[in-house]
Amino acid sequence: MKEQLVRDTDMLFVGESESSCHPLTETKAVTEVVLQQLELAKNRASVLSKPLPVVFTPRGVASALILPLMAAFNGKIVLEGASPIGNRLGQPVFDEKLWLWDDATIAYRPESRPCDDEGIPSQRTPLIEQGSVTNFLYDLQTAALAHTQSTSNGSRNRGGLPTPSPSAFIIKPGNTTFDEMVNDIKEGLVIEQLMGAEQGNILNGDFSGNVLLGYKVENGRIVGRVKDTIVSGNVYQLLKQIIAIGSETKWVGSFLQTPHLYCPRLAVAAK
Repeated sequence: MKEQLVRDTDMLFVGESESSCHPLTETKAVTEVVLQQLELAKNRASVLSKPLPVVFTPRGVASALILPLMAAFNGKIVLEGASPIGNRLGQPVFDEKLWLWDDATIAYRPESRPCDDEGIPSQRTPLIEQGSVTNFLYDLQTAALAHTQSTSNGSRNRGGLPTPSPSAFIIKPGNTTFDEMVNDIKEGLVIEQLMGAEQGNILNGDFSGNVLLGYKVENGRIVGRVKDTIVSGNVYQLLKQIIAIGSETKWVGSFLQTPHLYCPRLAVAAK
């Protein structure tokens, strides 16, 4: 579902979707999200160029933080020596509140399957437990080179050989509500979506993007939408110091289920 907000030369497009292999008979939740986005975006707010605390919504997590992690846990990239966590197996790399796994066994999800493209039965693979790296994602070839077992992540198209590919990334929820996160912020941002973050140094974890949809927080409440604002940071630094993880999770497309993430500092540049 998509809607737009137009004021003079200012145009904002918002949208929400839900995907499932099960018939969807209830669309109220999707409609409510779109209406909430339009309501929060009615007012304009400005920010100064300085580091600010930030709350990433599930869509914000997807647009800013997930691609570097998908690359870092790819067994092929690990074997090539290009993953920044490739030699950190069993070591703490992230905040101890963070848990992440890859799961191709969840019922009715588009990325779930009985087996991967090499016939290996699907499984749930823990990748981060209490902040420590526990596994990487392998197909048969990369698993053999790494002297381990396939994690059922072999993926191929008609014209190529199998290669490791994630199914669905799942981040474990915490115990803090979104309202509690916002109430804790004196001045900061809520990031709903970034544009261009994938053009950073993905392997190194660096990202920089324009805030396509985001809101300013003042004294514990959202006061308006920000424009002409760029944020930048490093995924590994952000996820090393997580203030809180949201108590509710949401699917973003078919590849990610995540709660909100509340981080202490993100570089902000505004006009």
